[in-house]
Amino acid sequence: MRRWYASVGLALACTAGGFGFGGSAMAQEAVVHEIMRTELGRAPVSGDDTREIIMQLVEFPPGATSPRHVHHGEESFYVIEGGTVQVSGKEPKQRPAGERGINPRGVPHAGYTVVGDRTIKVLSVYVVDKGKPLQEPSP
Repeated sequence: MRRWYASVGLALACTAGGFGFGGSAMAQEAVVHEIMRTELGRAPVSGDDTREIIMQLVEFPPGATSPRHVHHGEESFYVIEGGTVQVSGKEPKQRPAGERGINPRGVPHAGYTVVGDRTIKVLSVYVVDKGKPLQEPSP
């Protein structure tokens, strides 16, 4: 009797594991194009209780779209690992490692999709208004 339960348990575990693996693969497939943001640090701006500094590693996998948006403050960025992006209706453009820049407060930017097979990794540092969303869609 005990062997039967063990066999059924093993069969269920294998079946569940099979479904779990398939589910994981499907879940991974579904989020393959999702931008991943890893917050590396956050601190108030010295002497200014209304703003904060946020540092993030932002990863844009192939197929991910960074919608056109604005920030409630400045964004300084540095491309760690480059790749190719494309704005709808325009030619693809390289975002090479070492590219850097500053996106001023309220100025719309991004609005591109990563094309090709390389994940773009960007270090971004924001000095933004405390308590407001990090970014908002651009009109």
